[in-house]
Amino acid sequence: MLSLTFGLGQNRVRRRIFSCLLFLLNMTACGNKLQYDMPYDTKAKSSAFNVVQGRDTNVLDPFSKDLCIATGDINTENITIETAYSAVLFDVKNSEVMYAKAPHEKLFPASITKVMTAIIALKNGSLDQLLTASNSGIIDEEGVTLAGIKPGDTMTLEQALHLLLISSANDVALMIAENIGGTVEHFLEMMNDEAKRLGATNTNFANPHGLTDPDHYTTAYDLYLIFNEAIKYDKFNEIIHMSEYQTIYYDKNGNEKKKTIKTTNRYLRGTVETPENVTIIGGKSGTTMAAGSCLIILSKDAKGSSYISVILHSKNIDELYKEMTTLLEEINK
Repeated sequence: MLSLTFGLGQNRVRRRIFSCLLFLLNMTACGNKLQYDMPYDTKAKSSAFNVVQGRDTNVLDPFSKDLCIATGDINTENITIETAYSAVLFDVKNSEVMYAKAPHEKLFPASITKVMTAIIALKNGSLDQLLTASNSGIIDEEGVTLAGIKPGDTMTLEQALHLLLISSANDVALMIAENIGGTVEHFLEMMNDEAKRLGATNTNFANPHGLTDPDHYTTAYDLYLIFNEAIKYDKFNEIIHMSEYQTIYYDKNGNEKKKTIKTTNRYLRGTVETPENVTIIGGKSGTTMAAGSCLIILSKDAKGSSYISVILHSKNIDELYKEMTTLLEEINK
């Protein structure tokens, strides 16, 4: 037994063996169906897993290399997630599914959408590119987070990415989409094409910010695939780790406009305690009435190994962080 553990401990060895058995014996498993009202078909499909399944065996290994493959629910005695519709915890280094609850349920992602918005911007723009706000970037929906930009305001893509990811500014998401994609519609095509490229086949983006739309959905597993791509960008990692940010941009007449923002991440703000021997690098939160409270986190253990955890549709913010902490506590067990 000791020769097989590689220092991972018996619990994690059992989880790994269980994951392998699921992969070999349950090739079409999709997890338990949750019952709730959603405006689209929520029959679970196994996303990138289905893409891998359909590929030639000579292609399968390169495609799935270094990816966690979640075929259905993976339970552990240490984790109880009650209010969230979906939750996952992945060991990125060892490509291990440590926990999964309804990983392929189609759900509203709220502002976690902005992770893909950032990917498309970083992939297709330059940080010093000057963006200009237009009338199409105006959002008049009540209660949404806005930077307060006005038509004619200008800022660099780097500034916009900070406002997008730290304070979750929805108007900035539209400005990025329009400037990088030429039109918001083309930017959405880019987002959906990228999702398919990453194997996130249970995802469809109808806007770049995550405000509720019946045609805008994803899964916890697809968000892992998307976030796993985002953390390949140093600037993304740098921004999501920041607790606050100050900048100056300009209005249409060249006058300075100062902006100070603070992160929505309660771990980075210090209002929620981080589990012992776990370091929170950062992530993205999101909340709407339809999506509930959502959060995706990149964390590291004491040895520097990375983990991605996702919770979708938790009951409220307090429960969201309570359940995320439960996931993160499993890292050192």
